Amino acid sequence: MSATKKIIKGDIVKIISGAKKGVTGKVLQVLAKKNAVLVEGVGNIHRNVKPSQQNPRGGHKDIHVATPISKVALIVDEKTGKTSRVGLIKNADGKKARVARQIKNKEIK
Repeated sequence: MSATKKIIKGDIVKIISGAKKGVTGKVLQVLAKKNAVLVEGVGNIHRNVKPSQQNPRGGHKDIHVATPISKVALIVDEKTGKTSRVGLIKNADGKKARVARQIKNKEIK
């Protein structure tokens, strides 16, 4: 099942709410079941690890936390940083295509 998604891997997005509001980055991965995305440079945190049999000394590790997909907007113009909502329409050949609503339904990529 290959459904067309509104935000896909490789898109440039802007965080529109939260502590990192205004930060832009590239989408590294889309987590469809969690309705979240991994954005480059956003959500990197430091986690302490307790000692265990596999890791007797414990220590720390860096992990990447997903951002809810509702908190990101697609950037349609990289020079100005203008964002847009994304819609889906059917082309003349019957395939789905992504369109940017703020620039009069212009097709994206």
